[in-house]
Amino acid sequence: MQRHSDLEIYHADTASHLPLPYADQGIQAGFPSPAQDYINEYIDLNREIVRHPAATFYGRVSGDSMIDEGIEPGDILVIDRSLEPEDGDLAVCCLEGEFTLKRIRLAPGAVWLVPSNESFDPILVTPDREFQIWGVVTYTIKHNRRPRRKRK
Repeated sequence: MQRHSDLEIYHADTASHLPLPYADQGIQAGFPSPAQDYINEYIDLNREIVRHPAATFYGRVSGDSMIDEGIEPGDILVIDRSLEPEDGDLAVCCLEGEFTLKRIRLAPGAVWLVPSNESFDPILVTPDREFQIWGVVTYTIKHNRRPRRKRK
């Protein structure tokens, strides 16, 4: 594990296999439908979300600059360093030696780092600043179960 600023970085271990049952006919998010009686498909998340194992890392989010996109502290990012960044990508950037998670906007002669929280201003990256797009975020993994109150 490497730790820089508010982002913990972990190398993806794709050597392990953990096939789990998979509802291959989908799960309705609208009107309910009959549940599948028999699940015979399996999915291995390593194979599904890690396309380039040697260049893929995980990072845990802290801070709330991307909260309006549903990215919250504690979420886990899947970061692929082999992808060429494109305008609008969600990226882990290193600015002045500190990691930050932002949408990148590429313009002629300029790079903008755009937050998704009105409390934060976009950042114009100027040539005099140390800057690197460290990796492109391909997936966000979140914990959906909300904390429960302790019973007395």
